[in-house]
Amino acid sequence: MLGEGDSGGRREARSLGRGLNVSMAEGGTLISVDYEIFGKVQGVFFRKYTQTEGKKLGLVGWVQNTDEGTVQGQVQGPISKVRHMQEWLETKGSPKSHIDRASFSNEKVILKLDYSDFQIVK
Repeated sequence: MLGEGDSGGRREARSLGRGLNVSMAEGGTLISVDYEIFGKVQGVFFRKYTQTEGKKLGLVGWVQNTDEGTVQGQVQGPISKVRHMQEWLETKGSPKSHIDRASFSNEKVILKLDYSDFQIVK
């Protein structure tokens, strides 16, 4: 029974939005990772789906198109959630995208989040 109550409480906290307090409250190590996604990732709503997935996971960061036809950005949050996002970026993306490969770099442990939301950079 305790587990169910805990789970419900976490779900309730997540539904309140923001993600910042949830990330900190979960007590997980916070990390920051840069990413670049290669393939058919522009003109297929990849940035919008990335923002939605990041917010759903309670992560913060940014995403933008590059002049080289890739999508790049940075994601920050609890390590388990960031790993989930990395897998999503590498294997799923938006419905009409085709991901050839994903590159992750500059991974580091951080003491606090640098952003308050997950933004699409134009």
